[in-house]
Amino acid sequence: MIIDTGGMEYREINSALRAASDEIKLTGCLGQRFIAAGVSGKTIEIEGIPGNALGAYLNGAKITVNGNAQDAVGDTMNSGEIVIRGDVGDAVGYAMRGGKIIIKGNAGYRAGIHMKAYKEKMPVMVIGGAAGSFLGEYQAGGLIVVLGLETEGKRIVGNFPCTGMHGGKMFIRGSCEDIVFPAGVTVTQAGHEDIEEINPYILEYCELFGYNTDEVLSGDYTLITPDTKNPYKQMYVAN
Repeated sequence: MIIDTGGMEYREINSALRAASDEIKLTGCLGQRFIAAGVSGKTIEIEGIPGNALGAYLNGAKITVNGNAQDAVGDTMNSGEIVIRGDVGDAVGYAMRGGKIIIKGNAGYRAGIHMKAYKEKMPVMVIGGAAGSFLGEYQAGGLIVVLGLETEGKRIVGNFPCTGMHGGKMFIRGSCEDIVFPAGVTVTQAGHEDIEEINPYILEYCELFGYNTDEVLSGDYTLITPDTKNPYKQMYVAN
């Protein structure tokens, strides 16, 4: 089913989504916020640029954006998958607690802020290009992977990554010698078992966007985890 969103505001769009069949294509998106908020059981393709909080509280749907998206994609999403075939703005995956967000290009500031995991739910974010400052700020669970593809020599992670990190893992493709990490994390070269953990997500990324998996997996990956002496842990994790 095709829904032309031109001239529609987000309440109309979401009402139409919930009433539609399971496979929907939205055309003409022009910055409408909260598209597919809380939606489950749908497969949604978007043409145009959705506004802030795309897929907020997503509960099992799959969203594909054939271009860029704005801030707070996947805010507090619970399950499902969001694929962005371009770049995203700030705070992608804010407090996400399940599901996957896969971004072909770059992410803005504070990607993965307050990302968390609970029982069987483990959120995953793959950023194909570069990420802005405060990546993984207060990360409490899940996986963040930054591949640094097509970044043309610029730093693939901005300033202050992993600030307040107290759970989860972050993988950055490369040696990360030019990145300054806070004292509260452990930074090591990822081993074979570590790479096996992220291999399915890199494989999916490469299949989605036409990259060679062997080439993307080649070279070093840096693994960042919280230090057991992390002073933030008592502040954010219940005993």
